[in-house]
Amino acid sequence: MRGTRSEIVAPKSATPLADLLAGASEPTVTDFAAPLRAIGVGLLAGRAHYEIVMHRVLRARCSVWIATANLKELLVEGPRRSARSRERFGSVLTHLDELAGAGVELRLLHAGQPSRAFRRSFDACPRLVRGGLELRQCPRVHFKTVIVDGELCYLGSANWTGAGLGAKGEGRRNFEIGFVSEDEDLIDQVQAMYEAVWSGSQCGGCKLRDDGCEAPLDL
Repeated sequence: MRGTRSEIVAPKSATPLADLLAGASEPTVTDFAAPLRAIGVGLLAGRAHYEIVMHRVLRARCSVWIATANLKELLVEGPRRSARSRERFGSVLTHLDELAGAGVELRLLHAGQPSRAFRRSFDACPRLVRGGLELRQCPRVHFKTVIVDGELCYLGSANWTGAGLGAKGEGRRNFEIGFVSEDEDLIDQVQAMYEAVWSGSQCGGCKLRDDGCEAPLDL
C-alpha cells in the first residue's frame, strides 16, 4: 500500500497594515479606515480615566460631547464638608448643571436607557432638564468618546458610568483602557462621525428604524 506524504504549506505572509488600511472599503463618515500617521496620544487605564478625562470635563469652557453605550449615575469627588465627613462624592450632573449655566454646550449620545439613579439626579437639575444637557438615544451607538472644547478627545472602552469614568474605589472599578489626544485631525474625524449620528443623517437607511428604535433622530 502506497503511503501519502503530508505537504508542508508555508504560512501566508501578513499584509502590511498600511496596505490593509488603504484597501479598506470605500470610506463614509461612519465607516472608514484612516491611513497610518504619527500622532500624540496618552494611553489610559483604570483610575487614570477619572483623573484625566473628568478633570478636563469639569473645566470645559465651550463644549462637552459624550457618546456612550450605557448611561448611569457618575459620581465625582468634592471637598469634605468636615474633617469627619464622608459626603465628599456627588453627581457629576450637578457640575454639568454649573457648566450649562456658564453657556457650555453639553451633548450626550447614548444607546441604552439611563439608569434610575441617573434620571433622579438629572430631574433634580431643572436647567439640564430644560435643555442644558441635550440627550439623544440611538440603539446602534457603541463607541465611547468624550470630546472637550473640540481640543481633547478620549476614545476607549469606558462608558459614562461610575465604574467606567467615575470615582469608583479601588477593587470596584472596571478594567478599562483608552487614550486621549489633542490631535486636530483625529478630533475632526471623531466629531464628524458623532455629528452624523447625532443629527440623524444615518437614520434613513437604518435597519433598526422600525424594530428597536423608539425615536429616530431624523424626526
